[in-house]
Amino acid sequence: MSKKKILVIHTGGTIAMSQDESSGAVVPVSENPLNPVHDILEQYAHIQVDNYLNLPSPHITPQLMLELAQKIKAELIEYHWDGVVVTHGTDTLEETAYMLDLLLDRDEPVVVTGAMRSSNELSADGPLNLVQSVRVAASEEAKGKGVLVVFNDEIHTAKNVTKTHTSNISTFQSPQYGPIGMTTKHGIYFHHTPIRRDHYEIKRLSKKVILLKAVAGMEADWVEQIADSDADGLVFEAFGQGNLPLSVLPAVEKIIRKGIPVVMVSRCFNGIVEGLYGYKGGGKQLKEMGVIFSNGLNGPKARLKLMVALELTTDREELQDIFLR
Repeated sequence: MSKKKILVIHTGGTIAMSQDESSGAVVPVSENPLNPVHDILEQYAHIQVDNYLNLPSPHITPQLMLELAQKIKAELIEYHWDGVVVTHGTDTLEETAYMLDLLLDRDEPVVVTGAMRSSNELSADGPLNLVQSVRVAASEEAKGKGVLVVFNDEIHTAKNVTKTHTSNISTFQSPQYGPIGMTTKHGIYFHHTPIRRDHYEIKRLSKKVILLKAVAGMEADWVEQIADSDADGLVFEAFGQGNLPLSVLPAVEKIIRKGIPVVMVSRCFNGIVEGLYGYKGGGKQLKEMGVIFSNGLNGPKARLKLMVALELTTDREELQDIFLR
């Protein structure tokens, strides 16, 4: 069987950084420290490396995510790669992976990976994460599963994975569903397959969407400012199954009356929001008010999805349907 052709796109992050011996600071370096690993990758696939960006992931923006998706799509169409691996900083890795998942309607595997330890630290995890990611991207079983995140020998879906620890190398987890597969020295093993995929064709990202987290005793003026701003949408990380403090209800109602969509997710990392509680500020009242309920996304990903969806529609019913997919 001939080797697969895999494109490796580097975008920066800890995986492309080194620790300064004198200061201890982890910083970007001019020469990618992964270069020695590229030769190892040839054992598993024919590799083409593209040093596309060299940015810490807090510098990544939704616009850069869109451009990366467009680049990957163009590369797949023109050069017929069998798969793509993207290396990325971990702080916003889950957001980039999810944006790619929303925008790429391809069967070829696209895998996102990174590192928690820089290249010259003890037990640096970047080289092995990259090797395992290339192996997954070259796997026949990885086809058609959407964008995947490979980290610490686990395979996660972009939709469900999240960073759960500030420094541990097993930081990327899918709290509600778990990984869909694993990597070992001898094979790539999938034990779950996503039953549906979400895809949207857009050419630009022009909408401003705000993300707020509900807290006890939340001051109303935090939300009032959004009603009086040029925001195009609001995502609220609510309590529990979808409840908000009484104090912010008038402002939320004002936002909805202005035609600004309000999407509800939970600040809990397990479960989904539902219109259950009937007291003031409870989910039932919020749903009747016109709040859009999401089906298990976290706040940062719901923000990206609303940015994408608003390029296609502002109709509340259509948006509600999109957020239940």
